[in-house]
Amino acid sequence: MLTRALGFVAICALTIGACADPTARPSDGANAIVEHVIDGDTIDVQIDGATERVRLLGIDAPESVDRERPVQCFGPEASEELTRLLPPQTSVLLVRDLEARDRFGRLLAYVYRADDDLFVNHQLVVSGFADVLIIDPNEAHEATLRSARRQARDAGAGLWGACDGADEPLAS
Repeated sequence: MLTRALGFVAICALTIGACADPTARPSDGANAIVEHVIDGDTIDVQIDGATERVRLLGIDAPESVDRERPVQCFGPEASEELTRLLPPQTSVLLVRDLEARDRFGRLLAYVYRADDDLFVNHQLVVSGFADVLIIDPNEAHEATLRSARRQARDAGAGLWGACDGADEPLAS
């Protein structure tokens, strides 16, 4: 428990105040440019001339492109929303948590739109385009994202109004 607490303090220090207001932009400047959206929780970005696949931390959008799983209810809408929020050439700030990459080699990050400081992960949850998915040890924004999910569910926003819940197959 002490290790987790120290890790969270280190993240707070590294992200310059993001822990005081979890939806606030943690530091100045973009560090990546969006190439394109893969689905509702994955993007490709350019970092120093190299393409990186980024999995947005703390969220899980319904599936829309996984070859091994059926398209899920609100999956296409989640992909469209992320494309609307992050069109190609959008400057973004990527902020890592404790774990840099997932088992597929994707960079794990909280994504902030550089021009207006929008915390994209949070926006997708609060507007009902994604559910919360916290995978230890990446828990820096857990409370904020869970609160956003409660707001979205209570309001029947997005998938909470269109589907029986997250991870539901698309109706035939």
